[in-house]
Amino acid sequence: MPKGIFRFYEELNDFLPKQRRKTDFEAEFKGKKSIKDMIEALGVPHTKIDLILVNGKSVDFNYTLQDKDRVSVYPVFESFNITDVTRLRKIPLRRHKFIADINLGDIVKYMRVLGFDIYYYSLLSTREIIEISKRENRVILTKSEKLLKFKDVTHGIFIRPGTATEQVKQIIDYLDIKDDKLVKNNADAINYNSADCLIESSSASSSRPRSVKTSLPGIPFSSSPRIS
Repeated sequence: MPKGIFRFYEELNDFLPKQRRKTDFEAEFKGKKSIKDMIEALGVPHTKIDLILVNGKSVDFNYTLQDKDRVSVYPVFESFNITDVTRLRKIPLRRHKFIADINLGDIVKYMRVLGFDIYYYSLLSTREIIEISKRENRVILTKSEKLLKFKDVTHGIFIRPGTATEQVKQIIDYLDIKDDKLVKNNADAINYNSADCLIESSSASSSRPRSVKTSLPGIPFSSSPRIS
């Protein structure tokens, strides 16, 4: 049976069993199989991937896997210029418009206070979430790996267990938008402490008018949540 040699990098390893993390490993496959289908069969959602190298050359999701191919799979790049290789989607993964899955209501108010455009309605079906994401170019926020593996999902973030503030921090860190103008304008009181949660600096707090202050657990700000 044909097999390929795979290596996943950075946070993509979170989706793999321990023995396959941060190391080369072999995986068998049957017949003609696209690189996208093979990667998802290994447990990694395609929405988390921004670059695939096969035998040192960049390929797209439609590449047909060959026997003895060496496959390197990378998440979104922060520091490297990869404009000359095959990106896996025309629209970058970095976006500031979101749609939250029905089980993430707790983080919606936090995201809105930070100034993000986030769509949320507790009665949305999975199909409706995907359609809105595609139509409005919104990143799906979800705790469901299954949702991120739908063929027509192009942008999504898997939210790990934790408190609402920890989950918001995860989104900000994942998208590398801590220094984004939007975040700075709406959250100049945020600091990252040793406990990896979001807190308000005392200096910024004292300068904010009490009459317009909105307090949420862990993230007090002078802003009102936007209703989508």
